[in-house]
Amino acid sequence: MPDTWANWKDTWADLKENYGLEHMDTDMSSAEEIAKFKAEGENATADIGDVGISFGPIAVAEDVTQPYKPTTWEEIPDWAKDEDGHWMLGYTGTIALMSNKQLVAEGERPRTFADLTEGDYTVAVGAVGQAAQANSAVLAAAYVNGGDESNLTPGLELFAELARQGRLSLANPSIANLEKGEVEVALLWDFNALNYRDQIDREAFDVVIPSDASVTSGYATIINKHAPHPNAAKLAREYILSDEGQFNLAEGYARPIRAQHLTLPEDIAAKLLPNAQYANARPVEDFDAWEKSARQLPRQWQSQVLIHQQ
Repeated sequence: MPDTWANWKDTWADLKENYGLEHMDTDMSSAEEIAKFKAEGENATADIGDVGISFGPIAVAEDVTQPYKPTTWEEIPDWAKDEDGHWMLGYTGTIALMSNKQLVAEGERPRTFADLTEGDYTVAVGAVGQAAQANSAVLAAAYVNGGDESNLTPGLELFAELARQGRLSLANPSIANLEKGEVEVALLWDFNALNYRDQIDREAFDVVIPSDASVTSGYATIINKHAPHPNAAKLAREYILSDEGQFNLAEGYARPIRAQHLTLPEDIAAKLLPNAQYANARPVEDFDAWEKSARQLPRQWQSQVLIHQQ
């Protein structure tokens, strides 16, 4: 839960100021966090972690968590939490379209996945088969065309069409490449796109959630079954899911899981996209199928998409 991600630094600062809690972070992947909890067992050194939504059920299956339902429990959607309180999302990410206004004319900027195959700009999606962001973009494209977690073919076909047109960019949609003008249109998590936009030049980029469909994912807190300071961990979760904690996450461009129940301060709301844009965004429903499909994606991307690259 590093300071630079989703504005965690303000949450830790608040917890220290209000409750005297000290915090030290070890930057780890979701899989590494669960492995650490399991390996250390009763000799635990970590109290709480933040993992991708698909790793929440894995942590429960590995028996490394303890439950705690915060007082805002009822305002967290059912799809975003474990029924017993072992994990729950604090914030979400949704695949967005980011267009460089200088490189793509206003009438050409895509608003849907369907628009992508009609333009004359290039589209960058990143490292499909490796990055969760890029994989999720393929899943979102599949949703649009009748696919789902177990059938990514419709999504792969959209990108294959871009490749056939010579419009699939292999540039990484990183902040550096966006700033250099090497990316015309990118598919990114909304929190990355909005953050990059504001870091480079707020007026230079257009960011929208595709209105035909998109994928919403997110990150969940897990409390170590053998946490040395279990009540401090529960207090941290309570604060993360309070109005103040949710505002802190939004300040870092992460969309709070309780967004529908919050009235964000104007300056923070201005950083995010309107709720209405998320009408056709949907969460992953079949994690097992999605995990299997994601494992097959590197080979499929090569054989079904990059084979057409001109």
